[in-house]
Amino acid sequence: MDASVKDYLKLHFVVLIWGFTAILGVLLSFPAVEIVFYRTLFSCLIMGAILWFKQNQFRLPPKTLMSIVSTGFIISLHWILFFWAARISNVSVALAGFATCSLWTAFLEPLVNRSKIKWYEMILGLMVIVGLYVIFRFEFGYWVGLTMAVGSGFLGAVFMIINSKFTKTHSPYVLTFYEMGGACLFTVLLFPIYTTFLTDNGLQLCWQGYDWLWLILMAGVCTVYAFSASVELMKRLTAYAINLTVNLEPVYGIILAFMIFGESEKMTIGFYVGTGIILLSVCLYPIFNYFYKRRKAKQLLRLQ
Repeated sequence: MDASVKDYLKLHFVVLIWGFTAILGVLLSFPAVEIVFYRTLFSCLIMGAILWFKQNQFRLPPKTLMSIVSTGFIISLHWILFFWAARISNVSVALAGFATCSLWTAFLEPLVNRSKIKWYEMILGLMVIVGLYVIFRFEFGYWVGLTMAVGSGFLGAVFMIINSKFTKTHSPYVLTFYEMGGACLFTVLLFPIYTTFLTDNGLQLCWQGYDWLWLILMAGVCTVYAFSASVELMKRLTAYAINLTVNLEPVYGIILAFMIFGESEKMTIGFYVGTGIILLSVCLYPIFNYFYKRRKAKQLLRLQ
């Protein structure tokens, strides 16, 4: 098989794994906060063991270390909202809301870089708003879960923008180790607030049934392996190809959820229309962006 075909198949497999994460969040017996605690703890330990085995350098300047650990706080809250959304609604609703992440990134990046928002970003942003309105209109009973999922998508965009700056100067694997550590620390710091105001059952950290297996899959496969594989593929595939394929994560996740959970994931036609509008806008973004950059490059060549 051609090497490029293998890379594309591997990329789709990684995206399929990411789409499966929400399903594992529902299969686990703990609530969202406890899930994130175990996921970040195990991911940090596994990544730390890999770095130690490869004899990678762990040490970072204190100021840089604090910035990276603080970024982990954002990851923790992002995952808590995502898994909570899947619990109080269902996997399909959580993934539909999370699909707004790419468009949030498109709007936030120009603000951070102090550049103009492009015309097509405005149009695609309006498409997302229309899609969310359609979902709210037909599935109003899930409005809390959908709102939390959209919030998770926003925080995911913030994290990606911050992380894109870190990856230019630091090893992605060292970043993951400290970010997972920071996310775990934030979750632990959140425990007193969580147990006092957000739950009546206290912390639920005891494992039941197959929780050990789901946690190993979530931390080892969905976090450490998927991240490592995606970093490796970035060396050979274009950013355009990767971004376009990653946009399929909600599609894969919704299909898998329906196959595994059946009727509990069955939604009204309005939900699928709204989700389709959101996913269409997300998939159109890299296409518009590609042709926009190509046109700009041609204009620069004419001026030279």
